[in-house]
Amino acid sequence: MLIVMDKDATAGQIAAVVAKIEALGFAAQPIPGGERTAIGILRNPRPVDPALFLDMSGVTQAIPVSRPYKLVSREMKREDSILQLPGLEVGRGRFVIMAGPCAVESEAQALTIARAVQAGGARVFRGGAYKPRTSPYSYQGLGKAGLKILKKVREETGLLIITEAVDAESLKLVVECADIIQIGARNMQNFALLRRAGQSGKPVLLKRGMYATMEEWLMAAEYIMAEGNPQVILCERGVRGIGEHSRYLLDLSTVPVVRRESHLPIVVDPSHAAGRRDLVPPLARAAVAAGCDGLLIEVHHEPEKAMSDGPQSLYPEQFTALMQDIKTLRPGNWP
Repeated sequence: MLIVMDKDATAGQIAAVVAKIEALGFAAQPIPGGERTAIGILRNPRPVDPALFLDMSGVTQAIPVSRPYKLVSREMKREDSILQLPGLEVGRGRFVIMAGPCAVESEAQALTIARAVQAGGARVFRGGAYKPRTSPYSYQGLGKAGLKILKKVREETGLLIITEAVDAESLKLVVECADIIQIGARNMQNFALLRRAGQSGKPVLLKRGMYATMEEWLMAAEYIMAEGNPQVILCERGVRGIGEHSRYLLDLSTVPVVRRESHLPIVVDPSHAAGRRDLVPPLARAAVAAGCDGLLIEVHHEPEKAMSDGPQSLYPEQFTALMQDIKTLRPGNWP
């Protein structure tokens, strides 16, 4: 249930509603809005009687929330969320490009690519220090050494950093280094990791699992937000399909559906869906046309030598050309 306060409700009236919710054994989540504050009721195993709150001072409405994902739902928060990052906003019309190699391989490699994507229009540098791979014999990343390189990239370029945490141990280290924590597709339903990410206080980019339904994906985001962290970005990166023409099926229907169902920003990763360099630009342009809030794109200056996902990585000049196309498709509101 969502308790909507009057636009002139006092702090004391809001506190009284929160106290009553907690006295009933539920959790209260105040949600400040543009004109008024709403208070979500969470962890209620049964429907809550609206009459318990409608006669309280400052309360204007008590609205049942029909979705199983409450904090994520647009029923709970009508306006789009904006994530505040150092010098950068994500969501509500602010479009962001996150670009870089699949894996950090060396300081020289990371800095070379970082400078190239920054020149092309990226504001966030992506690069994996920890790489969960299908094969135990594949490159697993540099770990702590990779995080040190990412810090160097931020110091020298000013780009923000997004990198993946794969377990509780790596999460602690990623929190100290990254501006955005990435939870990959394979960990989308690692609920213990989601809770820890929610407790970190850092923005979290949550990739959709390759077999996940829309509801499962949004419920995974709910785990993060239920820990008190509203800074969540959803990322569509493709689901298992049929045929071998691409690695995954990029489900761009998720973009308008997320816009209808949730207030959270959504970005698209065309690189992992494609698995092929030639498919990345058209999929990226299609994602922009579908209305996403940003793109996550893999770029490498020597993809034929890349330790991970070289075939789907754009050359820097291809990335720059794609950015020009995207700015034509979506002019304005670029950070």
